[in-house]
Amino acid sequence: MLGTITHVSTQDAVVGLTFDDGPHPEFTPRLLEILDRHQVRATFFMVGKVAQRHLELVRQVAQAGHAIGNHSWDHPSFPLITRRERYAQLRACAQAIAPYGQRLFRPPYGHQSVASRFDALVLGYQVVTWNVVAQDWLDRDANWIVNRVKERIRPGSIVLFHDALCDLEAEQYIDRGPMLAAVDMLLERLGDRFRFVTIPELLRHGCPQKRNWYRRGNVEWLDALIDQTRPSRS
Repeated sequence: MLGTITHVSTQDAVVGLTFDDGPHPEFTPRLLEILDRHQVRATFFMVGKVAQRHLELVRQVAQAGHAIGNHSWDHPSFPLITRRERYAQLRACAQAIAPYGQRLFRPPYGHQSVASRFDALVLGYQVVTWNVVAQDWLDRDANWIVNRVKERIRPGSIVLFHDALCDLEAEQYIDRGPMLAAVDMLLERLGDRFRFVTIPELLRHGCPQKRNWYRRGNVEWLDALIDQTRPSRS
């Protein structure tokens, strides 16, 4: 089935943690320390232009055993750009995260059209979204984030977090402190119930569940996002 992976059907107590929009020179190293302390492996969907500025950090993420996926070069909404631009975005990001990047792609904001899904397929990418959203870009504390995720997490879930935020300038949203605290608390509370793994490992534990995931952005939506009104994003 041609579709977008949202989770895995499995009876194994495994979950895929994913982190978008990084790497970030302050928050990603702190996140790596938390993951290492809990002996957890995750998947980082990196933005190419950011990764290019922090190549040593990209290497550290990979050497710690985490998977690295493609999140575009500079985080545009893929349905709003041309096919040529989409190819350029994917290829530029792949070059920035080489040799550590895997053929996994997460569309910026979760926006995708039939055409952009096909373009990713042509370049050999599996498109991976999520079925649990931490909503860690909101101005919420760690307990709120933990409770939201705990209510929704199941074996085979793919959980969306952010170790950076591409588009936002307000300090209260850039600060990843609540997210870091939430991840630490979540792993502490659920570590005896679930094993947290990379997306490639998660896919080996069962049948990937795919759906026709088509979410279109628009210029007004993106302008509103920059102005701090916040619909669902990635």
